[in-house]
Amino acid sequence: MPTASSTDSSAGRCPRCDGAGFYCRDVPVGHPDFGRLIPCECQSAARQEQRLRGLRRASNLGQLSRMTFESFVPEGYGLAPHLRENLRSAYETARAYARQPRGWLVLKGRYGCGKTHLAAAIANYQVDQGCPVLFMVVPDLLDYLRAAYRPDADSPYDEQFEAVRNAPLLVLDDLGTQSSTAWAQEKLFQLLNHRYNAQLPTVITTNRELEEIDPRLRSRLADTELCQVITILAPDFRQAGADRSELSSLDHHTDQTFETFDLQGWHLDAEQRDNLRQAYETARSYATDPDGWLVYMGDYGCGKTHLAAAIANYRVAQGERALFVVVPDLLDHLRAAFSPSSNVSLDRRFEEVRNAPLLVLDDLGTQSSTPWAQEKLYQLLNHRYNARLPTVITTSLTLEELDPRLRARILDPRRVTVVAILAPSYLDRLSTRSRTNGKESVGPRRPARRGGRSLG
Repeated sequence: MPTASSTDSSAGRCPRCDGAGFYCRDVPVGHPDFGRLIPCECQSAARQEQRLRGLRRASNLGQLSRMTFESFVPEGYGLAPHLRENLRSAYETARAYARQPRGWLVLKGRYGCGKTHLAAAIANYQVDQGCPVLFMVVPDLLDYLRAAYRPDADSPYDEQFEAVRNAPLLVLDDLGTQSSTAWAQEKLFQLLNHRYNAQLPTVITTNRELEEIDPRLRSRLADTELCQVITILAPDFRQAGADRSELSSLDHHTDQTFETFDLQGWHLDAEQRDNLRQAYETARSYATDPDGWLVYMGDYGCGKTHLAAAIANYRVAQGERALFVVVPDLLDHLRAAFSPSSNVSLDRRFEEVRNAPLLVLDDLGTQSSTPWAQEKLYQLLNHRYNARLPTVITTSLTLEELDPRLRARILDPRRVTVVAILAPSYLDRLSTRSRTNGKESVGPRRPARRGGRSLG
């Protein structure tokens, strides 16, 4: 058995272990290390490389070799200007990080927006530079660690976990899709807490909002001194060129434009007519440059749905994306995603709505007020409020009748414009006119005047 005093190096072997990889210290009998095999430092690099090879195989980075910066499309497909700018910015940030990985980079966005491609491109760039990288899908990583407990595992758990948490560059894909068991949460915290304290370069992708992540991890992801958080707003690349979302009912409102809106109004007094014109001008101004929330309140048939649809139709005519959905229909779509026969998951359906470039929620308050429905609507609107995403809401409820959590956000004048339409139902007005004028036809609506200003 080679000892620490071995000196034979004539064959280029390590003088300590004679090429065996292990050695025994030259210590007296009774010493704690007497007779104990100690891994030789000459083999530590080889053992580390062996562990990294195993991790690379587990990560499936080989299958992602096609995902490079050269194969990425930073302009997207048919994106609106602000979405193209956002995607280009994320691309440039990822390229800069790949050249000099420092700190953490978090890529956040909906399914298929390109975040995994950019994370894989960073990893592939580093591999091409001869630098070791570990690319791990989070659920696969946890399965890999669980398997290390098996008696026939290639290496013990501690050794495998050590290799992951000390990887020179670690890419964790799909954080938040793992099972949220106590063991999984604890392992992820141990892993990321170690890398946070050691300030090891780490790339993370997630479709979750930071507030949905384990608070212990969220506090580290929110550290702006170490971590960059990039939100990608682009829609699913894999649905490029696809028809409008099946959630949207805007096709049923194609005739509701600014040009077909009736500003004359029948049997309106001067205050109601002036109020309706201001509501119209606010909608036109918002359609030109959607910013924050616009909330229309009023009786059924007063014109609020027409104005909301006109905003969406205007944006679509400009080549932008808009999602127009009636609130009860939205909740039905979300419930349907629970069905085993559904071809889309609840998470994906919910992501499509809460990150829509422009969302129109029609008839808020007409849905069934179950705790589940209230919670989903709150999650949706709270996210869009915090992310400052353009949102148009119509409701026949008064402010006092709204969920207090939503009312608090709607009453924020910094982000929300509330327009109360005073006009009564348009159908009632037509009925009144018909009774007044006998069989007189209504005739075509007069085109509305262009231009306008925003209230408040």
